[in-house]
Amino acid sequence: MTKAYYSQDIHGPFETFDLGDFELESGATLRGLKLSYATFGTLAADKSNAILFPTWYSGTNKILEWAYIGPGRALDPEKYFIILVNQIGNGLSSAPSNTPSPFNAARFPQVTIGDDVRAQHRLVTEKFGIASLALVLGGSMGAQQTFEWAVRFPDVVRRAAPIAGTARGTVHNRLLVETFIDAITSDPAFDGGWYRDAGEVHRGLRRHGRVFAASGFTQDLFNTAGWRGLGFSTTDHFVTGFVENHFLPQDPNNLVLLATKWRNNDVGRLAGGDLAAALARIKAKTLVIAIEEDVFFPLKDIAAEQALIPDSALRTISSVWGHLALFGVDAGYNTAIDAHLAELLAN
Repeated sequence: MTKAYYSQDIHGPFETFDLGDFELESGATLRGLKLSYATFGTLAADKSNAILFPTWYSGTNKILEWAYIGPGRALDPEKYFIILVNQIGNGLSSAPSNTPSPFNAARFPQVTIGDDVRAQHRLVTEKFGIASLALVLGGSMGAQQTFEWAVRFPDVVRRAAPIAGTARGTVHNRLLVETFIDAITSDPAFDGGWYRDAGEVHRGLRRHGRVFAASGFTQDLFNTAGWRGLGFSTTDHFVTGFVENHFLPQDPNNLVLLATKWRNNDVGRLAGGDLAAALARIKAKTLVIAIEEDVFFPLKDIAAEQALIPDSALRTISSVWGHLALFGVDAGYNTAIDAHLAELLAN
């Protein structure tokens, strides 16, 4: 199931960029690093219309395409050259599930958001010869990568739109992500990451999906059965058919790796641990976008960071779907996010 899931049939078409042996922030080496990506639109002759959009936790280029890209939308491939890049560990780019022995599974090295962004910078510059990005944006873990881009490469990023994410994880957010990791790894079948088949860990993946749903959506979504428009009949039917179903085909080691990156992220490390000093480096015109009902990344936490970013503004979107409005299931969210991105791109 896992190998079939991480395929061109489900997530394609996508291409792969081979970076060779890649030194990680930890000092370890990731052998034969490959980044998978999809592009939409045509790169302008002066290469001024490039947009980079990294993936979020458990997501791939396909969900970003479905939820955000299309003619007449803010991310219009008739205007822009849009690169959707899969972060390291998501199963399309190099990950525990697709790396040859002996560096596969539990032996896959730990990576950081900084490793992702350094690798993506090579993709942008070496593959496409792009020196300046019209926009870098991303939701959740994609927002973490957006902040890293804007701080690490301030002269490359002209506009930035971190959506529903922070530059440094709060104590609460880290605790929350720990519950996601524990839900998977506490399954005896996980066996320290040395399971024979990902399907053997289905109880941990199901438990993880339910923990994820309890905080990823709002109380109102459950209390008002706001999921009925998707064709589900009961709360259990929705959580099993929508959330568990999303995670069950995925590789447990991949998810644990991604969640660990999420938990440990802190862009302040680029300025000796000083978050304010790091964010002050940003030169991009920045629109920080928050979902008002988000439990993963609350509005208050996002607003506190936005206040530290020069030439930035805060925009909010209300959605009963909470953090997981990012998936494009709420028409109101989709309209609002397009309006905010169009505003940023017009400046």
